[in-house]
Amino acid sequence: MQSFDEHQDTMAVSVTAIAHVHAHLGLQLREYYSQDVEIDASSRLGRVLGRLSAALDAAEAGHEVPAAFKDDLIGMVPRLRRYALSLTRDAVEADDLVQFTLLRAWQHRTKFTSGTNLVAWLFAILRNGFINGRRKHRLEVPDPDGIHAAALVRPADQEHKLDIRDLQAALDRLEPTYREALLLVAVEGLSYEAAADAIGCPTGTVKSRVSRARDWLARDLGEA
Repeated sequence: MQSFDEHQDTMAVSVTAIAHVHAHLGLQLREYYSQDVEIDASSRLGRVLGRLSAALDAAEAGHEVPAAFKDDLIGMVPRLRRYALSLTRDAVEADDLVQFTLLRAWQHRTKFTSGTNLVAWLFAILRNGFINGRRKHRLEVPDPDGIHAAALVRPADQEHKLDIRDLQAALDRLEPTYREALLLVAVEGLSYEAAADAIGCPTGTVKSRVSRARDWLARDLGEA
């Protein structure tokens, strides 16, 4: 049985570990979600991007869309894939969701107002597509073999791989709504207001979810 002093020492170590994780959590998350997988031009998503790129060129030439709309939209693909992967936990389904988002953005291109937040607009389209798909199919995709992590994480040394596995496990245990809010703010760099627009909830809710997610992950990783 621990003495009072030993118990206090254990508590101090735990608090220190949690504080360390909390301080570096943003960096860990950005590293975890950092890799952009090259898109195969012959894949379904690659073919969609090719057709979309040509259509956007014509639309910009005809002044149907704001200048640089094409570059901004295509440039969002890596971020859309990260967000889609965080929601679906499956690479194939994520690419289908990105494809849906791009096509829906093209269909509703005249509704986008130049100077407004393209990121929040696209994330809202993607999220709505994901929710509607879940309602339609009632499908949940687990990641028992670490396929989701393998699609995201770049090779590293053994010690780093252990840290990544700890983070992956902690993220999987995190409440999905908290994980989503944390990703949008800590990884994608959205403001609380923009994240709230994408999710469709009050700004205060996003702030609360991000705060709780950070605290929960820091404690979970600190005690791992």
